[in-house]
Amino acid sequence: MRLKEKVAIITGGANGIGFEAAKVFLREGAKVAIADFNEAAGKKAEAELKEEGFNCLFVQVNVADRSSVDKMVSEVVHYFGQIDILINNAGITKDAMLSKLEPEAFDQVIDVNLKGVFHCTQAALPYLIDQGKGKIINTSSVSGAYGNVGQTNYAAAKAGVIGMTKSWAKELGRKGINVNAVAPGFTATSMVETVPEKVIEGLIKQVPMGRLGKPKDIANAYLFLASDESDYVNGHVLHVDGGIMM
Repeated sequence: MRLKEKVAIITGGANGIGFEAAKVFLREGAKVAIADFNEAAGKKAEAELKEEGFNCLFVQVNVADRSSVDKMVSEVVHYFGQIDILINNAGITKDAMLSKLEPEAFDQVIDVNLKGVFHCTQAALPYLIDQGKGKIINTSSVSGAYGNVGQTNYAAAKAGVIGMTKSWAKELGRKGINVNAVAPGFTATSMVETVPEKVIEGLIKQVPMGRLGKPKDIANAYLFLASDESDYVNGHVLHVDGGIMM
């Protein structure tokens, strides 16, 4: 097992990519804290995984609220005794063309997708430093690397995540902490379900592999970066996008 006895926090862990990552990590021997804003979905995910015999814990959190994040991290440490891996996966979209983008929608996406990554990482960092080893994986996006129409707020946040990832990799590498990012392409999650079918068909035509990504494609990238196999990978942005942005 590639993550035996390691403790992972996965934000946004109750649905989509986060929930798939929780399942993958648990099957590889990890203990997983499912941190999510959606309490009903979180409790359902926890119950489902515990029924399968896995060691997991749901903790309700608003990653945009520092006091909520601090409370979540304390609960995880109290329950599991340590933190080895932090997956900053939580994110939202509030898409609109620039001319119609409300300032409130801009702020909401920045607060969750960018400041939330900062809050969670800073809160978990003392425990990783004390251990002298740890893995931080931040979820960016191809939109953060290349931009995307109608996603000013989302692209700005995800580009910021890349900047933070590289800065933290330089700061924390000598402390035994690897910091990397994953940049998913268009992935079949609930976020994509709201996109018109004709648009999806157009996107698929742009992907050399001829399909959307699956949540497990992203979860497997998280797994590699969380495992000891990636101990010399630091400050890297791993694109999991089927080659759409070559």
